[in-house]
Amino acid sequence: MVKYERQNGVDCSVVVPLYNEEQAVEELYVRLTKTMSETGLRYELVFVDDGSSDNTLEMLKNIAGRDGKVMVVELRRNFGQTPALAAGFDIAGGEIIISMDGDLQHAPEEIPNFLEKINAGYDVVSGWRKNRVDNLVLRKIPSRTANWLASKISGVEIHDFGTTFKAYRREIIEELNLYGEMHRFIPALLSGSGARIIEIPIQNIVRPRGSSNYGISRTFRVVFDLITLRFLLGYITRPLHFFGRAASYCILAALLMSAYILYDKFVYNVPILVAHGPLAGLSAVLSLVGLILIATGLIGELISRVYFESTDKKIYAVRKVHRRKSVAD
Repeated sequence: MVKYERQNGVDCSVVVPLYNEEQAVEELYVRLTKTMSETGLRYELVFVDDGSSDNTLEMLKNIAGRDGKVMVVELRRNFGQTPALAAGFDIAGGEIIISMDGDLQHAPEEIPNFLEKINAGYDVVSGWRKNRVDNLVLRKIPSRTANWLASKISGVEIHDFGTTFKAYRREIIEELNLYGEMHRFIPALLSGSGARIIEIPIQNIVRPRGSSNYGISRTFRVVFDLITLRFLLGYITRPLHFFGRAASYCILAALLMSAYILYDKFVYNVPILVAHGPLAGLSAVLSLVGLILIATGLIGELISRVYFESTDKKIYAVRKVHRRKSVAD
């Protein structure tokens, strides 16, 4: 494992995952440097090369060689956007961490708007592509549907979960472990810790250079991520409640079917196997499924306890401890 140390005394880190973005790298660096220099903050630029097969990495290394504020994280292969962001978050040393895409669809000049909201007391500032320029059928409609579902599932009233352009306070983001492709739902995941979240409009322009590395297949994967999100937000500490609800429906349906079959049998003397063979079979299957779901929930309860106890992770998050200062203080 590569050893690294965070830079001390950094106010703001900008984390940018890149994959085959050689056409955008130089302009992105110039615009980021200009914007961050104008803020007056001590900053660093953390570029994460996610296994690029073009000249992206060499260009980044050349930039890092001439600018001490630039750090390049080279991943061993293409892991995907969530792992690339996680790597950048782990190495970033700033008290404020800003994440953005490296394809120039996110304007570095908008970073001061995010910083303004962080300075106003918010923990998470999320970009909102209010006027999207994407294809209506392939991107806009699926995205709006997914965002609406994510908002309802998480209870976080923001319009755009999908954009990477966000700002975080260090103390809130370092509590989060990212897996799968959950980077798009970071605000929802952090809402469980009581993070103060706000959304601000950002520009959404047509990609000026290169072609997108994401296709329609990503939209379908969002459905599974939403199921995971619902579980993580509502049932991570009580998985039996998640599986138990489905189990109760199965067992209730099985009991109603069984009651109907037995009523016909004893009141009208109807042969069960002749008149209700398929229904009896379905009742037995539902009973078995219900028991399996209960067993799964119990196993989940055990795993949940092992996870929290072995990692010493708390099931709560403290923002601040207030107390009266003693005379000695």
